[in-house]
Amino acid sequence: MPAKRIVVIGSINMDLVCRTPRIPAAGETILGDSLITVPGGKGANQAVAAAKLAGPDNDVYMIGRVGNDDFGQRLLNGLSQHHVRSEFVITTEGTPSGCAMILVDRKGENSIVVAPGCNAKLTPGDVDRAASIIDGAAAVLIQLEIPIATVRHAIRLARKLGVYTILDPAPVPCDGLPPELFRVDLLTPNQGESEILTGRKRTHGVTAKKLTDPKWIAGELLSHGAAHVVLKLGNKGALVLNGDGQIHRFKAHKVSVMDTTAAGDAFSGALAVARAEQMGLVEMVRFANAAGAACCVKFGAQPALPTRDQVEQLLED
Repeated sequence: MPAKRIVVIGSINMDLVCRTPRIPAAGETILGDSLITVPGGKGANQAVAAAKLAGPDNDVYMIGRVGNDDFGQRLLNGLSQHHVRSEFVITTEGTPSGCAMILVDRKGENSIVVAPGCNAKLTPGDVDRAASIIDGAAAVLIQLEIPIATVRHAIRLARKLGVYTILDPAPVPCDGLPPELFRVDLLTPNQGESEILTGRKRTHGVTAKKLTDPKWIAGELLSHGAAHVVLKLGNKGALVLNGDGQIHRFKAHKVSVMDTTAAGDAFSGALAVARAEQMGLVEMVRFANAAGAACCVKFGAQPALPTRDQVEQLLED
């Protein structure tokens, strides 16, 4: 029987979200709309995205940490409500839950600052305690809002167990990505992240003039050790380069954008679900590209993550 289990290792945050007319300049104060709190964190978002897209036979597990505070309990409740299994989410004494401060402008673009809290205390030992669910999983999905040492250990363990690894390299460390972290089955940066990973100057948004050809960027990342590379190009769609050098480009779906906050997380969660359903790489990215677009039509992170029906409707349209 094919593996159905999906394991997400990563951050769990409470998002503090404010809509603004525009992103303020340095030293500038502007008035925004009311502040709302929404469960988030790249790890939790991707786990919820996978759970909302997966079939009844797919178990989605979250490995992470929350604080012993009000936010922590709300975050655990949010995972449970979306049918994400949280047996391996540790409640941490003496350290607050992670938080993200998010500004969203009228165009749906965002600016985010993350205070890691107890996400910074997720250890290799925490991953080892979940080895029984990692072993035999269809995919392990990881991001970089947890310690690099823990990410490195998780990739090593998954490779040792023969489990498919997907790395969303966000946020990219200031000193770049350690070589070992490139050696995953699927590396999924966005345009800005990919330019940093290849040593290029970052552009300030996917709509800006690109300094490099996405095909060249993907090839560079492939040469660093990734088995396959997917570039998330925002309103330009997505590009996939497999280990044989074959390139496939996907146009962005036309949707009315309200908020792009969790679009990348919807994309990543959809990749894991598609892998669990034994889709080929091209079909995986086609499915994920639609999930990312479907996420942009609602406000917030987890509340905006699409259902399977919404993604399939977008694919049909």
